[in-house]
Amino acid sequence: MTEHVDAVVVGLGVGGEEVASRLAEAGLSVVGIEDRLVGGECPYWGCVPSKMMIRAANLLAETRRVGGMAGSSQVSPDWAPTARRIREEATDSWDDTVAVDRFTGKGGTFIRGSARLVGPREVAVGDRTFVGDRAVVIGTGTTAAIPPIDGLAGTPLWTNHETIEADTLPSSMVVLGGGAIGLELAQVFARFGVTVSVVEALDRLLAMEEPESSEVAAAALARDGVTIRTGVSATSVRHDRTGFTLTLADGSTMEGERLLVSTGRKAELGRLGLDAAGLDPAAKFVAVDERMRAGDGIWAVGDVTGHGAFTHIAIYQAGIAVRDILGQPGPPADYKALPRVTFTDPEIGAVGLTEEQARQRYGRIAVGFSQVSSSARGWIHKVGNEGFHKLVVDADRGVLVGATSAGPVGGEVLAALALAVHASVPVETLRNMIYAYPTFHRGIEDALRALPA
Repeated sequence: MTEHVDAVVVGLGVGGEEVASRLAEAGLSVVGIEDRLVGGECPYWGCVPSKMMIRAANLLAETRRVGGMAGSSQVSPDWAPTARRIREEATDSWDDTVAVDRFTGKGGTFIRGSARLVGPREVAVGDRTFVGDRAVVIGTGTTAAIPPIDGLAGTPLWTNHETIEADTLPSSMVVLGGGAIGLELAQVFARFGVTVSVVEALDRLLAMEEPESSEVAAAALARDGVTIRTGVSATSVRHDRTGFTLTLADGSTMEGERLLVSTGRKAELGRLGLDAAGLDPAAKFVAVDERMRAGDGIWAVGDVTGHGAFTHIAIYQAGIAVRDILGQPGPPADYKALPRVTFTDPEIGAVGLTEEQARQRYGRIAVGFSQVSSSARGWIHKVGNEGFHKLVVDADRGVLVGATSAGPVGGEVLAALALAVHASVPVETLRNMIYAYPTFHRGIEDALRALPA
């Protein structure tokens, strides 16, 4: 049986749920289809529970820093805020009943199942077929990418899912991958007493960010006792009753009771039947234009578009898609001020282009740099004040095109810099504004003074 509705949303992760809910609120008949958890990665494994675990680990680290301010204090690591308790507090329940009720309460129809495109605007799920008369929206997200390392397949490896779900701590853990997710979880587990090692095939951690960010992250993890190997790949993996053994390209080995694989994400497009709608089923991601259009009557949002595996990107794209489907005015997608934060301690926030990227694009650039520890607030903060502010300026236009804020609240300081990049605020305007004293964000003024005249 073929049923006609206004919109069909395939995948109710962060972006898909946002689109489906807003279209239903606008009065459209909407069918939302999801075969996993409504809400996607963020509320169950990603943003919310992981940051609660980070908060707990950071509290322990802060108590240990008391001795660096006055007197001394020693706190033994404890796994009191267990992973399951954290998940329950973060999501209300481990199932997605709340999210489903939220969507259906707005007038949407929810179907649990695996969907497949069978025509230009036709979606089949189970024994039902829906036609989206106004729109079909793809928001199926991504899953952890497991590299083809000899011996890895079939082992009880951990992705971020199993790591977040752990109810007990392993004695040791090897983290394969030195990106944001791997480093955040490596630091959390190290602060709760686990012996942690990180292996990164590229020559530095956080290789997509500034080199100074890599240095800050490496130093922070080393202080927490994490062993770091960069510039060397894993060539084979062996698992037995005692745990995992990784053999590296240089012949050395690393051992751990558990292995966390955090080497990126991938979109699983093969099962979606994209060719039935005229889309490329062999593509790594669903290609979209600046209005999130993937084809005639088809939109895509979130990780599946390849514009960054961030919750804020998914929600941003969802807003653009909703406006386009409803025929409402609004600006097209603009990623020049894409913000990103690695929630290690210190936090590492970045927006726009790195120095190297800006030099390749603009040629003539200017760079300003300041240390958090040299600022008034950094001096007051003392122990735990590692970090920096880095400004990257298009010298010909005199506007900020990239910036990094690393420090105790680097992600929060980033807000001002993201606004400056987004709005192309002239550097002279930034130089002549008032910065509250004594704040961490006042360090931006120090970096501005460090720019070449």
